[in-house]
Amino acid sequence: MTISFPSSVMRRRGVLAAAGAVAGAALAGRAARAEAWPSRPIRFVVPGPAGGAGDVLSRLLGEALSRRLGQQVIVENRPGAGTNIGMAAVARSAPDGYTLGLGSIASNAVNRWLYPSLPFVPEKDFLPVSLMALVPNLMVVSPSLPVQDVASFIAYARKHAREVNYGSVGAGSSQHLAGAQFALVTGLDMQHVPYSSSGQLNTDMMEGRVQVLFQSVSAVAEMARAGKMRALAVTGTERLDSFPEVPTLKEQGIDITSTGWFGVVTPAGVPAEIIARLNQEVVASLQEPGLRARYLELGAIPRPGSAEAFGAFMAAETERWRDVVKATGAQAG
Repeated sequence: MTISFPSSVMRRRGVLAAAGAVAGAALAGRAARAEAWPSRPIRFVVPGPAGGAGDVLSRLLGEALSRRLGQQVIVENRPGAGTNIGMAAVARSAPDGYTLGLGSIASNAVNRWLYPSLPFVPEKDFLPVSLMALVPNLMVVSPSLPVQDVASFIAYARKHAREVNYGSVGAGSSQHLAGAQFALVTGLDMQHVPYSSSGQLNTDMMEGRVQVLFQSVSAVAEMARAGKMRALAVTGTERLDSFPEVPTLKEQGIDITSTGWFGVVTPAGVPAEIIARLNQEVVASLQEPGLRARYLELGAIPRPGSAEAFGAFMAAETERWRDVVKATGAQAG
């Protein structure tokens, strides 16, 4: 017996079949894109100068990712405006997985409270991939200063009020905020001097134009070991493997911690499957014994994790630094 259906039912079946075909094609298309990615080199935008801590850590990670992904990961330095120029370029890039950005304490947490306006909205214009590392700073002084520890530095700075300058690689950097926190907690009248590069900053430090730095370990390690700078304290929560003899600020009675950090982000809109693959390879890279050892040698503490955890971390950091910036009165822009 032949059963016939009304034309309206047949039309609905046709529509459903077509919709199913479209959905299936979309899923197949996404799977094909994920499988094909990456098919060309990937740009990794570092919104800071060559030779800085973020640049060095990114290049090391980029080399590992190049091996794992089978495509070259090319670091592109786009410094300026406290990381805002480079990260604005990332936010404007096509969401195809071929542009990565180096997110940091500046671009993805602090700058919101320092600048009257930003060329991007961090939580809307970027997608988190993974935290890379925590980067505490070393508090170092010119060897010409007659100080050997934090207590004697505070005594010297009080005696020479407004004559002590602390430098940083720009407003909103972890170096700037560490110095501002230190001045606030100790009641010292220190002057902030921002620089565009760590090279000139370190030179001025050694020549006595700047008296104290809260600088990334990678930028001052060689000079500190050579006696051209004197390390007084670590700004993080624990001593560093690379400078185990240097106590933390907390160990010396200054109850603050200031730790920079770096992580990988992409422009908003990158497909979830590409984010998942990126996270997998970033985490695996940072767990490689050789890369992990190199990070620790540079004073960075590897902290890879899930994309979701990195997103939550950035949100918490944004809220934490709001109060610090307000209390210190730090401004930029």
